Amino acid sequence: MSIILGLETSCDETAAAVVKDGRIVLASELNSQTGIHKKFGGVVPEVAARYHLEAVNEVIQQALDKSGIAPHELTAIACTQGPGLIGTLLVGLSAAKAMSWVLQKPLLTVDHLYAHICANYINTELEPPFICLLVSGGHSQVIHVKAHKDWEILGQTLDDAAGEAYDKVARLLGLGYPGGPMIDKVAREGDSRAFKFPEGTVKGYDFSFSGLKTAVLRTVEKLEKPLPVSDLAASFQDAVNRVLFRKTHQAAMALNVDKIVLAGGVAANKDLRRRFSELDSAGAIKVFMPDLQYCTDNAAMVASCAYFAGVETGLDCTAYSRQAAASI
Repeated sequence: MSIILGLETSCDETAAAVVKDGRIVLASELNSQTGIHKKFGGVVPEVAARYHLEAVNEVIQQALDKSGIAPHELTAIACTQGPGLIGTLLVGLSAAKAMSWVLQKPLLTVDHLYAHICANYINTELEPPFICLLVSGGHSQVIHVKAHKDWEILGQTLDDAAGEAYDKVARLLGLGYPGGPMIDKVAREGDSRAFKFPEGTVKGYDFSFSGLKTAVLRTVEKLEKPLPVSDLAASFQDAVNRVLFRKTHQAAMALNVDKIVLAGGVAANKDLRRRFSELDSAGAIKVFMPDLQYCTDNAAMVASCAYFAGVETGLDCTAYSRQAAASI
């Protein structure tokens, strides 16, 4: 039996979780900084790191208390090594190193993006191979997961990530931060056919959302006030989700893979989930989507990832900010 304590501090969520055998969450605690950064319209790295320092010990203790697991009963300590904000990553990595040294337990580090994929192992019997659509504030990728430690990026965004485009368009429409949930909410009252926004015309499984963002800007500039915000949001969301769905489905068909998983913060989008749920209902492809609480940054996915694909490292390891340094 494996019981892993996972820590996640890659951006603005201080999280700790205790997970059994990579799939059973005994406790998952999170301290969000969204309210702190909202006034800035985005995450301020130095501010985020400071609040992580203040919260990390308390969040770890809350997770241990809730799980009923004593520190000496842990199998290993896991944390996100990157990509992310260096200052915030180092808070979690330092805490994990300290616990590993004091408890004499292995230190397992994971890639933040692959951890999002592993959120799909929680409370399921999912096994590779499968195609993953990973969509978040910083990344949009179609990934072929061949085995637990063998994966290949088939395509990715060439400019803005989907979540980044959501934030920018939400700001343009006066909806505030974070943009994804706000657009998802108001789009439900709008007509997705009101405006015909273009898909990025890039080949293969790559994405481009900068042109779509510009198209929304040009449309807003031409419209009279007050803006039809719900219709604009619905039309924008439809353009994003249409291409995300189509290219992911195409990848699964081309590679003859009968499972698709969603991962990342944008995987919480209701319209995107609806499209893939309908595909699942059709019967040819099985679709896995994390519970909403495991779509955004959390530590349960880190502990799960450590179980299936974690790398045991020494206390001299350091964090990395960009994906190029990762194995994914």
